[in-house]
Amino acid sequence: MHDIHLSPAAAAAKLGLTPKALKLYERHGLIRPLRAANGYRAYGPAEMARLHQVLALKRLGLPLATIAGLLRGTLGSLDAVLALQEDLLGRDADRVGRALALIRTARGRLAAGDRLSVDDLVHLTTETTMTTKVTQEALGAALKPMMEKYFSPSERASIGARRKDHPEAGMRWQELFSEAERLMASGDPATPEALDLARRWKAMVDAFTGGDPVMESKVTGVWADAFDDPHTAARLPATRAMFGFVAQSMRILKAQENR
Repeated sequence: MHDIHLSPAAAAAKLGLTPKALKLYERHGLIRPLRAANGYRAYGPAEMARLHQVLALKRLGLPLATIAGLLRGTLGSLDAVLALQEDLLGRDADRVGRALALIRTARGRLAAGDRLSVDDLVHLTTETTMTTKVTQEALGAALKPMMEKYFSPSERASIGARRKDHPEAGMRWQELFSEAERLMASGDPATPEALDLARRWKAMVDAFTGGDPVMESKVTGVWADAFDDPHTAARLPATRAMFGFVAQSMRILKAQENR
């Protein structure tokens, strides 16, 4: 069985891809299929293993250029990618396990004729439905290496003091992230709701950076690096696609305001 080789069409079909997608991965240097004497491409065990690495990283929302770099470096082996998947799936399993335990307990109480208090319901909702909820401490820990790269010690101290002065900022960002996730489902960044979100998002960014374009550029760098790192990206309350959606709304909003 280990000696089986598949044509591009067969390999793509088994993985739910298209031959066109395989050719795209080839152009980016992500995979190199075998070449038969007649020039036909083929996928054996090694090529299918590399496809697993590519698709596992792509599922994290990483762009193909970033995946190519990771596969040339720290995630160049199948075992390294499997270790990353094991870590991420383990976190998901822990979260799902806790959520299931809470739901079963709540159902058991309801079956016994008990009533859930407001606090019970709040805890149940936040732990089982708000899957993107991340504490400020956890977010700070995830972004710490990027913050140290882009901001000087004095700038980081100033940012820390600003966070203490505005403890509600974390909750407001969480609300914006949740709203953006909901609006992305429509796929239309030009709706009134999406433009209103972009307006409030920009106001939050300006409050953090003071409207300084240099500071804003540094913040952009922090998030870009965070999205490029698969370990960090999996711990974030937002995604690259979400930021892209909001950026489109911001451009539309700016064009409307400049008319």
